[in-house]
Amino acid sequence: MNNEQINEQATSEQPNEQSISEQNQIRREKLAALQAEGRDPFRHVTYPVTTHSKDVHGDFDALEGKEVAIAGRVTAKRIMGKAAFMHIQDKNGQVQIYVKRDEIGEDAYNDFKQIDIGDIVGSKGIVFRTKTGEASVHAAEVVLLAKSLQVPPEKWHGLKDKEARYRQRYLDLTVNPDVRETFIKRTATVKAIRAFLDGRDYLEVDTHILQVIPGGGSARPFLTKHNAMDMEMYMRIALELPLKQLIIGGLERVYEMGRCFRNEGISTRHNPEFLMLELYEAYTDYHGMMELIESMLREVSAKVNGSQQVECDGTIIDFSKPFERITMADAVLKYAGVDFNKITTTEEARAAAKEKNVHFEPRHGKGKILENFFDEYVEKNLIQPTFILDHPVEISPLTKRKPDNPDFTERFELFITGKEFANAYSELNDPIDQRARFMHQEEMRQAGDEEATMIDEDFLLSMEYGMPPTGGLGLGVERLVMLLTGAASIRDVIFFPTMRPNL
Repeated sequence: MNNEQINEQATSEQPNEQSISEQNQIRREKLAALQAEGRDPFRHVTYPVTTHSKDVHGDFDALEGKEVAIAGRVTAKRIMGKAAFMHIQDKNGQVQIYVKRDEIGEDAYNDFKQIDIGDIVGSKGIVFRTKTGEASVHAAEVVLLAKSLQVPPEKWHGLKDKEARYRQRYLDLTVNPDVRETFIKRTATVKAIRAFLDGRDYLEVDTHILQVIPGGGSARPFLTKHNAMDMEMYMRIALELPLKQLIIGGLERVYEMGRCFRNEGISTRHNPEFLMLELYEAYTDYHGMMELIESMLREVSAKVNGSQQVECDGTIIDFSKPFERITMADAVLKYAGVDFNKITTTEEARAAAKEKNVHFEPRHGKGKILENFFDEYVEKNLIQPTFILDHPVEISPLTKRKPDNPDFTERFELFITGKEFANAYSELNDPIDQRARFMHQEEMRQAGDEEATMIDEDFLLSMEYGMPPTGGLGLGVERLVMLLTGAASIRDVIFFPTMRPNL
């Protein structure tokens, strides 16, 4: 029997929508009958699994004729009189089990026939190949380990509704093999990042999530309250400031992959809770960070996908080639035809924005308007990995100024497929300049910018003790996973994305 026949049988066994509640009740009645007989399947504590599906298929020659113990969820079952086939699914995939009444016994075979699609079973038996050539297990026993009380969705041909997939990720993982592969690659990506940074003598650290002041980024925070201290606190929006304090403390190279929280909209690229990588290295600058992220992406891509190239929407993204580098002002000149290298006043910037129909707020200065031009004209064109360099000081409150052009900073953002993936600086280590930047951000908050940075006196105090020249970088881990897996939405790479309750 081949897979197609088994899948056809599995389809025929599934109830229609009108009978699902009835079938669920029948499953409960089966469970009650087993419990009444003292054979409650939920009493099983362990099962001596020795082998997984990938071993049966991938190492068949070594296992043929040997006894194995395997366990998983039943995805298909076909009974043909005194013999039957079923498929079970474990963490690696599916494997076929052949069950014969005369070999496991009539009582056991009758019990086997009562097993439902979705039940979790264990089976011991001999590895063999069927007449159709499929590597299988010839069962000596089949043990019910857990009863499924719900009819599986979509007849095991995939849970299609996206809302249902995100809300019931456990089902999504069960019925959609490509989803499991995506999350396996997510873990592989995190491991590869750690291996790369550990290999460069970085120290992984863990800093606090609850903060008195949410610093290190421009975003609306989540507000909570600590009852014992009777004070408001914030969920962190970034990892930056505590990590810089560790640099001040002499650790020199630190990184953290931690959860950050931003009280903002939800989209295909944004989830209120997300995984951020931030790293800081003393005695280097943003050029050092460019080399690091280039090298890291090549190594991570090679480890996760086996190649330094990845396909995205029909386009090959090539990490093996040197990344393009262009300043933000030159990029706007290239794509919008407006030269901010020659614009010297906010009035000139506003006039250019009106001419090109670029939106700006009354509080926006020349630097913010340059960023608005970039967002409107440039970002969508940056398909291959591109470093956008030298952002205006107005939008870079934690970054060193360029010595030869103090209106701009030593900062870059990495863009791929028209999206931002990383942000890095030559970190500002002048506490006097930092205080002035914070004061300007506070003025912006007073003018209505809810994302402007708050003044952090504790951080300013730490800077006054002396911070070495430092390069820093932040990377959205989920966005990288999306690129490496071809996922269309950030929800596809987060196990349990934020959603409204399904009331």
